[in-house]
Amino acid sequence: MSNILHILNGDSTAYTFEQTGLDGDILVWREILSQGPLQEDISSADFWKAREEWISKAFNDRPEHYQEYVLNPLAKLSEPYEEITLWFEFDLHCQLNMLGVMAMMRKRTDLSAPAIYLVCPCEYPGVADFRGMGELNSDQLEDLYDDRERLNEYEFNLASEAWKLYVSGDDVALEKWIDGNTFWGALRLLKPALQAHLQRVRLNENGLNHIEQKLLDIYKNGIKNKQAIYEDFWKTEKIYGMGDLEIDIYLQRLADKKLIDL
Repeated sequence: MSNILHILNGDSTAYTFEQTGLDGDILVWREILSQGPLQEDISSADFWKAREEWISKAFNDRPEHYQEYVLNPLAKLSEPYEEITLWFEFDLHCQLNMLGVMAMMRKRTDLSAPAIYLVCPCEYPGVADFRGMGELNSDQLEDLYDDRERLNEYEFNLASEAWKLYVSGDDVALEKWIDGNTFWGALRLLKPALQAHLQRVRLNENGLNHIEQKLLDIYKNGIKNKQAIYEDFWKTEKIYGMGDLEIDIYLQRLADKKLIDL
């Protein structure tokens, strides 16, 4: 085992990361905590059982697959690493996964031992319409690593507060907390992501949330092909970091309401 651990948000980044010259073990975080049921205690068996059941049903996957690809790698969080770097992007999908990782580290990792860093880009020089680190090459990832920021107890406390409020489902309390917080430290991209979440949970006069309304508008503008819908959605809503399978969940809701027919 190396004394360095890199926690990567997704396999697309991991593929390129393996081509870098950076030392260390890799833990690929494959959960999507921005969707489905959550509990505050992320280290509990109940939490992961509920996640396994929801993921398996929502994406028509086998529970054994979840155990192998999502749960088993998390054992590395209990190992005595001297340095841990979190690699997460600016969007809601990544920011909530980051909060989950930090919440889990508080439970399973001796935070007094490792130096913990964050790589969290919202843009990259020369890359137009940056959507994530999976778009970058190995040299660019190494550049991001050179500019990483060290996390301290303040950021872990901030993440803990944000996680608790998000899981509670109390959007009024979450909005009040967001507006009342004046310093975000290295977690400065958490604020716009959580604000996007508030848009996602609040319904308009049509009974739709922001994502549903946006997808319905795209459909009404004559775009009826799923891939074309995805592309049009991503043009303005990349803050959500949603893949096509996640967008399909919202499209299905619209179909169930008889608002679209794909």
